[in-house]
Amino acid sequence: MSDVGPARPTYPRLGLSWRGRVWVAIFVALAVAVVWVTNSWLTERFTASTKTRAEVRQALYVGNLLSELQRNSVVPLLLSRDPTLIAALNTDDFQQSSQRLISYRDEIGAKEIFLYDDDGRIVAATDRQQIGVRGRSAPFFVNAIRSNETVFTGAQRDNGAFEFTYSRRIDAGGKTIGVIVVVVDLQKFERSWSGIADAVLVTNSEGQIILTTEPSWRGKSEAAALETRSPTSAILRAIQATTDWATLPAEAFFTGDALMRIESRVPFQGWRMVSFTTYSSVRERVNSVLAIEIMFFAILLAGAFYLSSRRAASRSLFFQRESAELRQLNEALQREIAERERVEKNLEVAEQTLAQSSKLAALGEMSAAVSHELNQPLAAMKTYLAGARLLLQRRRPDEALSSFQRIDDLLERMGAITRQLKSYARKGGDVLEPVDVRESISSALSMMEPQLRQRAVRVNRSMPDRPVTVMADRVRLEQVLVNLFRNAVDATKTVQAPAVDVIVSLGQSVIISVRDNGQGIQDLDALFEPFYTTKQPGDGVGLGLAISSGIVKDLGGRLMARNGSAGGAVFEVHLPPAEQQDMQAAE
Repeated sequence: MSDVGPARPTYPRLGLSWRGRVWVAIFVALAVAVVWVTNSWLTERFTASTKTRAEVRQALYVGNLLSELQRNSVVPLLLSRDPTLIAALNTDDFQQSSQRLISYRDEIGAKEIFLYDDDGRIVAATDRQQIGVRGRSAPFFVNAIRSNETVFTGAQRDNGAFEFTYSRRIDAGGKTIGVIVVVVDLQKFERSWSGIADAVLVTNSEGQIILTTEPSWRGKSEAAALETRSPTSAILRAIQATTDWATLPAEAFFTGDALMRIESRVPFQGWRMVSFTTYSSVRERVNSVLAIEIMFFAILLAGAFYLSSRRAASRSLFFQRESAELRQLNEALQREIAERERVEKNLEVAEQTLAQSSKLAALGEMSAAVSHELNQPLAAMKTYLAGARLLLQRRRPDEALSSFQRIDDLLERMGAITRQLKSYARKGGDVLEPVDVRESISSALSMMEPQLRQRAVRVNRSMPDRPVTVMADRVRLEQVLVNLFRNAVDATKTVQAPAVDVIVSLGQSVIISVRDNGQGIQDLDALFEPFYTTKQPGDGVGLGLAISSGIVKDLGGRLMARNGSAGGAVFEVHLPPAEQQDMQAAE
């Protein structure tokens, strides 16, 4: 008998026939074409309508603004010829003057009116609290005194708003006896503009914004103002600040950023008005019509699909079997997800354990480095203490005090070394400053002086007479030099006449060479690796050169080692001069 595999299930065909698909494609194409044409035509029509309304609105704004300016411009001329005010300035009797100015203000609708005497002091005002205030240096007072006509002045106050005034001097008997000032209330237009869905600004002849619906724009040019706050956000802020939402037009509620900019000239001292109107109302009106069209086509398409869906009723059994298979697959997938989550949790625990191990290793390395770097100053302190004890026994307290001072310096240096090692462990760096290499070498040799004297090591210095400056951290540079001197002293333990040469040369870079007459270096490749050392246990842990190499690299240089031609080891510290580092920083 031959094996016959399980028969594959016969799936019923799904979807529409090719004729049905063609008719659906034609229907969708027709619907898209109708919606496209309707959208283009309505958008163009409603955009033109919105622009016309915005232009009419702006023309109304310009007319109201110009009317307010013209109405207030004649007031100073009338008041400068008022016999009552002239008599008050001549007699210094201003009892009825303020009341007269108040009646004028209420009649013409000005914001404030002030009467100044020839000394620049307010003698009458609609705001009686301002009486006695001096304004001799105010622009409107100075300009009025110098001119024979009515002067218009606009100045920005401390709060950012602009104050606009008409001023004119008052003459009597051939001399100036005072100045009349009328403050024009143009801020009321800003308040009225803030209740609409436009962002409006007015600029003077210099392009500076003096009136606007957005307070943060005042005093700036249009370009600078739009960088501070876009017209869209300015319109939104104005709408949010409006309390009477019911009176807002439909275009106030929008989400788009498309704006229409309209500019017109104000026939007054080169002023211009610019308004930004949102296109959102156009989009909303067009979208409402398009929604009706789309709904109509959707209903037709839904009817067609309803008829087609009746054919799919016979296939429900097939879909039920498919659903059962999908549920099984879903359960298997859930199990796989749970297994993956368990593995991810285990991986997270392993990562945390590895991170903790890394931290412990770093702490161990840093503690070994601290132990290594503090041995040198501790040994020097022990020598200084022994010397101080001898000096005190010999009744030489002044010299003993010098030893104690050196011990104090070493304590400070130990603190600085621990801080530097902590910074090295975190791979951080301090602020660099100009350091004279010669002074750092002298300081490091001074720190090594007890060991050099004890071992009778002869130190030969060869350095330029002038300062050799590099950009470095003084303490870290001295740390490197001390490590090199200490290694040189240790390398000459078996030499009859130990000697260390310190040479400073200046060329493309500053080179500090430390040479000894010891046995030389056996393994140059592993020399700068951490914990590599040729010393006996207890004499070192092999971190000095590794730390020194890292410090020099942080300073922008490199630490090199080789064997001298006449024997011994040569360590060279290459550092860029301070002038070269300044040029690189400037570039």
